[in-house]
Amino acid sequence: MEESDPFALRTSPTARRPLLGLTVLAVEDSRFACETMRLMCLRSGARIRRADCLRSARRHLQVYRPSVVIVDMGLPDGRGEDLIHDLDAASPRVSALLGLSGDDGAEERAINAGADAFMGKPLQSLAAFQEAILAVLPETQRPKGLRPVTDDQITPDPAAYRDDMTHVADLLEGETDGPMLDYVAQFLGGVARSADDKTLAKAATRLKKQRALGGQSPEMVKTLSQMVRDRIKRKVAI
Repeated sequence: MEESDPFALRTSPTARRPLLGLTVLAVEDSRFACETMRLMCLRSGARIRRADCLRSARRHLQVYRPSVVIVDMGLPDGRGEDLIHDLDAASPRVSALLGLSGDDGAEERAINAGADAFMGKPLQSLAAFQEAILAVLPETQRPKGLRPVTDDQITPDPAAYRDDMTHVADLLEGETDGPMLDYVAQFLGGVARSADDKTLAKAATRLKKQRALGGQSPEMVKTLSQMVRDRIKRKVAI
């Protein structure tokens, strides 16, 4: 069958769709980051499933066996490296296991836990996404021969960013204890950097630094909450 045939049913990778036939499980709590991966998988020929926490991922893995698992290192109910460690030790093992984060030191934690590779946030380049996965796949699951490499930049729907802002706003309305603020700082920083929202990213970094020193300023939390709500109201143009 010709690759140009729109009715051709293929399960093997092709030059234009190098991830065809693969199922990717994205363990990622950010809707914005996950929407980026969904678009990249769509362009690459892969199917994608999403789990937004460790519990959901483990439940998914009891039923389905993905070809590729991409694990965010900071999840609401635990550390991504714990899941990576378990998946690396499982038999049979998934074909490709990757860590994902925008935090300093996350790559080392992912590799030490057993990840085959690591992808840094923000995810934007389609070519880099494809290459990171293809580089660690078995030879039999890679496309044969040369393939065109496009440097397309993937931009998800801004509505996904609003969803993440709404998630943070809901969290900040509740009891903002230390662990919750640690999670908010990590989550918000990653999402803001992915969306190139420099002002919000700086605010999240300030909160993270304050938390690292054991501090917890109600005024800073209030300011951050207002910034998040402003972005929801503006429907954030990014």
